[in-house]
Amino acid sequence: MASTFSNLGLNLQATGENSGTWGDLTNVNLQEIDNAIAGVVTITLTGNTTLAFTTNSSSTTFTDEAGRNKTLILSGSLSATTVTVTVPNIEKDYVVINNSGATAIISSGGATTVTVKTGSKNYVIVNPATTSVIAAVPDTVPGGSNTQIQFNNNGAFDGSANLVWDGTNLNIGATGEARFQDTTGGQYVGLKAAGTVPSSYTLVLPTATGTADQVIKTDGSGNLSFATVSGGAAWQAVKTADFNVTAKEGYFVNTTSTTITATLPGSPTLGDFVSFIDYAGTFDTNNLTIARNGKPIQGDASDLTVSVERAGFTLVFTDNTQGWLLQNK
Repeated sequence: MASTFSNLGLNLQATGENSGTWGDLTNVNLQEIDNAIAGVVTITLTGNTTLAFTTNSSSTTFTDEAGRNKTLILSGSLSATTVTVTVPNIEKDYVVINNSGATAIISSGGATTVTVKTGSKNYVIVNPATTSVIAAVPDTVPGGSNTQIQFNNNGAFDGSANLVWDGTNLNIGATGEARFQDTTGGQYVGLKAAGTVPSSYTLVLPTATGTADQVIKTDGSGNLSFATVSGGAAWQAVKTADFNVTAKEGYFVNTTSTTITATLPGSPTLGDFVSFIDYAGTFDTNNLTIARNGKPIQGDASDLTVSVERAGFTLVFTDNTQGWLLQNK
């Protein structure tokens, strides 16, 4: 009976065979078993590589073949490239440590392969029935380059230069947007930068929520806050007696029964304004007096007397020289 051979290509000697060399063949078999269990080999990659593996037919001398080892250390100085390392298509497992500088695709000749990135390692199993290589553990080594945020890319870690965390700041590149999904995930609100930003800037959110109907404003340095919209006078109830005026307010004044004095603010600032309207059409009989309260009116250091029926006007403060000026004449 002739010898047969195992999955690892070991010589299974028949009874009475190999007289005089039986022990040498047995020792070769044991060394090849030792390699399969604990062998470590370093392979310098320069391109696609097929690992050596031959069946021990009658050799009495052990040869350390790369494809027989348990642990494959891939070395080299490759960069930004991909190479294929073809292992024997037999029932066997390998520990692969890739230090080659290239991405290594571990194949047994079929379509199903395992990718091991440079700087990473994996434990792979060969299934000769389907000519496939299977990863026994997922790739846990970060993908991409330094500071890139990791994401699942077809079952492996990966990174993108458009999503970077430097330890302090999150950077979304290429005018990408941050998307806030609704409860169903069907619609979202996105925030993104303009296509061209002349100079970088940061917006600092308000420290509190503000009140109803307020808007967000900036101080010119990127600090945001809530403020009440002001664009016209806040009109007050009809005045029928002397009163003190507040900036940015409007007053209906009824002098039907008596003259009325309205006293302007004592410390106005540039752009402050006040408005007055003759409510009953009686300013000609009972005048309205605008008391200047220390500031000029129309550049004159005297109070303003209004005696025109149905008069309506606005005073705007400019400075301590001209004081309050009529907005329209």
